Amino acid sequence: MNELVGILDKNGLVFAFMLVGLIMYLSYIVSKKLTNHKIPGAAIAISVGLLLAYFGGGEKGLASVPAFTGLALLGGSMMRDFAIVSTAMGASFSEIKKTGWIGLFCLVIGTVVAFVIGGSIGYAMGYRDAKSFATIGGGACTFIVGPITGGAVGASSEVIAISIAIGVIKSVIVTISTPFLAKRMGIDNPQSAMIFGGIVGSTSGVSAGLAATDPKLVPYGALTATFHTAMGCLLCPSILYFIVNYLLH
Repeated sequence: MNELVGILDKNGLVFAFMLVGLIMYLSYIVSKKLTNHKIPGAAIAISVGLLLAYFGGGEKGLASVPAFTGLALLGGSMMRDFAIVSTAMGASFSEIKKTGWIGLFCLVIGTVVAFVIGGSIGYAMGYRDAKSFATIGGGACTFIVGPITGGAVGASSEVIAISIAIGVIKSVIVTISTPFLAKRMGIDNPQSAMIFGGIVGSTSGVSAGLAATDPKLVPYGALTATFHTAMGCLLCPSILYFIVNYLLH
């Protein structure tokens, strides 16, 4: 057994691909046989992955187990960003242009609404200074915006940790709920996918959720979700923070 673990550890990335492929294969079988495709196979696979990450133990989830260390690389930010960039090859610039000013408007509205909701949650939890409000509000935009905002305004490490946590929770919720709500929300074309990505943000959640809905929509949603992060990094530690600081004083 020790020799087997050693082999898997040395070939961690290959084993990670095999494991994920097996989970995907079984998930699509379950989707077909038990739900008649009413629940997408990708959604089932994502749910299984989240459960394995939760019960895997350790700081890195299942990747903390020696035989599964390759999952840390496969599921890391480098591979995620590479996948998102590679899918952009399928995006049509003419479709992107059709979104026009509506896409930009959704980016601003999505950032401001997430900031206000996240900051208000933090305020209700007792974090009532401007630095904490802005940091937790930034985390509600994405788990990247939160720590960047916290570092810029001088928030405590505890508040920055909360901002990351709320961003991760948002990403998980978006991942799981998107396949089930996509039809009701009319997310079935590039323009609606871009608007969705701009309003919701969370590149990881939007990409995974749209992949479970329609893989062709991923590059469009991921594109504006990425801009959502950039918009949050621009507005949260500056204009929005100054507004909150003025209102709370």
